[in-house]
Amino acid sequence: HVLLSVKKACISLGSRTRAIGNAAKSQIVTNVRNTIHGFKKLHGRSFDDPIVQTERIRLPYELQKMPNGSAGVKVRYLEEERPFAIEQVTGMLLAKLKETSENALKKPVADCVISIPSFFTDAERRSVMAAAQVAGLNCLRLMNETTAVALAYGIYKQDLPPLDEKPRNVIFIDMGHSAYQVSVCAFNKGKLKVLATTFDPYLGGRNFDEALVDYFCEEFKTKYKINVKENSRALLRLYQECEKLKKLMSANASDLPLNIECFMNDLDVSSKMNRAQFEQLCASLFTRVEPPLKAVMEQANLQREDISSIEIVGGATRIPAVKEQITKFFLKDISTTLNADEAVARGCALQCAILSPAFKVREFSITDLVPYSIMLRWKTSFEDGTGECEVFCKNHPAPFSKVITFHKKEPFELEAFYTNLHEVPYPDPRIGSFTIQNVFPQSDGDSSKVKVKVRVNIHGIFSVASASVIEKQNVEGDPSDAPMETEASFKNESKDDVDKMQVDQEEGGHQKCHAEHTPEEEIDHTGTKTKSAPSDKQDRLNQTIKKGKVKSIDLPIQSSLCRQLGQDLLNSYIENEGKMIMQDKLEKERNDAKNAVEEYVYDFRDKLGTVYEKFITQEDLNKLSAILEDTENWLYEEGEDQPKQIYVDKLQELKKYGQPIQMRYMEHEERPKALNDLGKKIQLVMKVIEAYRNKDERYDHLDPAEVEKVEKYISEAMSWLNSKMNAQNKLSLTQDPVVKVSEIVAKSKELDSFCNPIIYKPKPKVEVAEDKAKANSEHNGPMDGQSGTETKPDTTKDSSQHTKSSGEMEVD
Repeated sequence: HVLLSVKKACISLGSRTRAIGNAAKSQIVTNVRNTIHGFKKLHGRSFDDPIVQTERIRLPYELQKMPNGSAGVKVRYLEEERPFAIEQVTGMLLAKLKETSENALKKPVADCVISIPSFFTDAERRSVMAAAQVAGLNCLRLMNETTAVALAYGIYKQDLPPLDEKPRNVIFIDMGHSAYQVSVCAFNKGKLKVLATTFDPYLGGRNFDEALVDYFCEEFKTKYKINVKENSRALLRLYQECEKLKKLMSANASDLPLNIECFMNDLDVSSKMNRAQFEQLCASLFTRVEPPLKAVMEQANLQREDISSIEIVGGATRIPAVKEQITKFFLKDISTTLNADEAVARGCALQCAILSPAFKVREFSITDLVPYSIMLRWKTSFEDGTGECEVFCKNHPAPFSKVITFHKKEPFELEAFYTNLHEVPYPDPRIGSFTIQNVFPQSDGDSSKVKVKVRVNIHGIFSVASASVIEKQNVEGDPSDAPMETEASFKNESKDDVDKMQVDQEEGGHQKCHAEHTPEEEIDHTGTKTKSAPSDKQDRLNQTIKKGKVKSIDLPIQSSLCRQLGQDLLNSYIENEGKMIMQDKLEKERNDAKNAVEEYVYDFRDKLGTVYEKFITQEDLNKLSAILEDTENWLYEEGEDQPKQIYVDKLQELKKYGQPIQMRYMEHEERPKALNDLGKKIQLVMKVIEAYRNKDERYDHLDPAEVEKVEKYISEAMSWLNSKMNAQNKLSLTQDPVVKVSEIVAKSKELDSFCNPIIYKPKPKVEVAEDKAKANSEHNGPMDGQSGTETKPDTTKDSSQHTKSSGEMEVD
């Protein structure tokens, strides 16, 4: 897994290709209308959403209403106006990160963990999941940003309290470019639990930048008589300079200048500001720092003394006044042990490693929470016509499942929505509706018992996971054998429809194994919860189920989710992304071919005046220089935008003129070494032959006929070498060589293969003294006519002597 940190997500679309990441960020000013940035807040929202309309004023590019009513962007790509859904835009960014990871790892990447703000609703979360599918990624988990920070902090801590002791409570504060989030987490050894989370989705670093921009816009209107907000390019440049100024003021309290050349209408503008002025200008923003801190402590039911430490991340937390507000509230020094820019990405990388079977990571369980309370509503036969129940309260642990029991005679619909809309930064309280199908009365006319499992999954997304009906079976035999209360347990004592419902909880376990346990809760129609052990009636019902007198049948569920992308539309986005990736690849190959021609022209022209100067005649030099100049002019005129093959052909044409010169230079440089190597080998062979002729005992085992062959071969090699060198010495440097380095090297290898096996032939194996003694012993055995039993002389002493000198050799 590769840690990827992107300062700002940017996608710039052009006439032939896309630029993504840093390449796109450099085009924010030059390609204003077609460079997309700051689009995270548009996920899962309709075009008419108030948040979208507010963002629309800030953004220099155009937003457009998509056919399904969602917000999209309108840019010019491949010489035509094209709309892109936000899922497509984020998909482009994720696809680029996927490519970067694959290039670094040298293997395919499919799985990932994506961070999102903790305040994202279901519609926004599903939108990000769809963007991952567009990029061809399998998102293992959508992870809340503050939870990712907490994991990056806690997994390395070796001094966390054991599970049976009081946990260590840590506050995590993340103020980034556009949002402010606060979480309080409880840590034990190998365990992280998020206790509460609060946020201000509309407070971030960009708000401080806007305050500076508004101030300088007013100043420049008075001082220079220009309206900066009418010029998108000038406004973007001012934003960039104000961001730099804000960072400088965090480290310096003195007056700091703001200077921009050729800002607008060919005017150079200048101004100045200090930290005190900045804090006065942003006083209303700084007052918004404390409320989320107070709220998170109240929700977690903690006091200041219960907090072990306060960790801050995000670029905007570097502002001194923000730090001062946090310190003032907690009456405790803040800690900056985490990397402010990369803590979220590190946490996601660690979570991905935990979820991957390919990595062995220390056990560390994570329990997140549900940021908003969720209600279910359904139709009943009561006078008011509806029933409802809060299935997940605010800050409820997640992932988490609950099983709800209904008594119904016909299919019914469950509508899920957020309870307190004023807490949710989303205009629509609906999550979705779920129709439980194929529900019929029992054979005796009673209501059927329907168990519905609802879940907030690992991504923080609510769903009706499954539904089943408990069907009574006819049992042959003595009716008295059947429990009397079994039938009554399926009846609603007051109404045919739901008068009460039972909620069985299934708590999500460790992230890898998803182990679950099921304590029971019972909720009546007023919403009162009671926890109790199963009743005798429930015991007899369970026994009846075990005996096979009832059975569970799965029911189909039809879902209609708020702002859910259709599968056909999602498939078309995936297909379009594939086409754009292919277009980028073809354009890159075309640019590489063009750059190769340009590089060859500049490189060869430079070398013609230096290293290649001696290897070309003046006439050829003038001709080739003219060709290179014509090629350069062609590149910047009609050759500016040509197909890849044209550039490939142009490079081959240039190489026809350049390669002979390059070859003469390379041959001249490498020939001395090759000749020297061949000459040394010839001299070595001649020395061996001379030693053989002088009866050197080291070579007296060589075959005379083979030595004769070597001598003849060496003579021919010397003649070949001398003739080639004499001919080469007669040529000028501007002429092609008589003999190439490759021929000399080949001759050298041929000499080795022919001569070495002969002249370096090893001597035959010599006889060891011990072996010769054995032969002598056999020779001194009984002679003809002598008795074989004749006493032999004692050879123990000689044998001992032979043993001691067994390392000596005797040479004939």
